[in-house]
Amino acid sequence: MIITARPSLVQWSFEGSAIHRFKPITLPCLSKISVRIKSNERRIKINCGLRASYKKKPPSKVISKEAIQVIQALKLAKSSPQKIDQILKERFTRLLKDDVLDVLSELQRQNYLDLSLKVFELIREEEGYGTMLSLYSDMIMFLGRRKMIEEAEGIFCGVMERGLRPDTRMHTEMIGAYIQVGMMEKAMEIYSSMKELGCKPDRLTFMILIRNLEKVGDKEMAEALKEECFQFVDYPDKFIQEVEHKQKHAKKRSLHIAEA
Repeated sequence: MIITARPSLVQWSFEGSAIHRFKPITLPCLSKISVRIKSNERRIKINCGLRASYKKKPPSKVISKEAIQVIQALKLAKSSPQKIDQILKERFTRLLKDDVLDVLSELQRQNYLDLSLKVFELIREEEGYGTMLSLYSDMIMFLGRRKMIEEAEGIFCGVMERGLRPDTRMHTEMIGAYIQVGMMEKAMEIYSSMKELGCKPDRLTFMILIRNLEKVGDKEMAEALKEECFQFVDYPDKFIQEVEHKQKHAKKRSLHIAEA
């Protein structure tokens, strides 16, 4: 039997069989209490949900109605450059800043390449958006996944031409873009340049490089990076163990696929 008590000061008395009788207990004001009674035991198990009441999940991201309408309008007009320009001019530019970014993010998520590029070009020319490094990083990641390396390079170089300084994430996304097309040397060049600029590589940077260096058989460089991560990563020993564990798991999975 399970009894759940909601917040209040309640007194409960429990009676089992003629053998098992329980004295009344007073329950304080709690968010939730579960009482479990087993017929073959003399004990009552009480689970208190005090902590659970304070752990609220962050609200999920909800795109506004206005942003959704613009997204739908752009998708319907994708074959007409003239209509797209009209929608961007008359409706898109009137959106709030968060809605503007949501439109681009959703177009990228749905893999609308031309629309994403068009919206991105418009956004980065607007005041207040051009210095947002996350805007460029997201676009480099989007293009990298599609193996559009020249376009990704153009955005990365454009950031520096604007006098901005690429951050760790942007460097890492560019490294990932090069790896997507098998350009490991270029990826290592970006890694070297980010250190020269005083940009600190993080766990993801090392994870991507080490795993892919080992994948292409460059174990010497992979070991060198493992040594180097001691300068930049917290708890490097634990991090290296994590990398090696994932690498072993990936090898086992590839073997199972090959055997199948």
